[in-house]
Amino acid sequence: MNDIKYELIIYWSTKDESFIVEVPELAGCKADGDSYEEAIANARLIINDWIETALRLGREIPKPKGKLMYA
Repeated sequence: MNDIKYELIIYWSTKDESFIVEVPELAGCKADGDSYEEAIANARLIINDWIETALRLGREIPKPKGKLMYA
């Protein structure tokens, strides 16, 4: 498993009662977990799955941009 080089947005969701991790550079790539650590571990798995699926479908994989700016 590769190191995470994509920006992660991590927050607590009261509605879902779990930590949510979004990977804004990979469309639709999200994970969750009961703890902060579990959410990040699940994000690692989902990022790898996202990349493997994109490769299998012949889609472009975005290069990590580093820190993104949001308004």
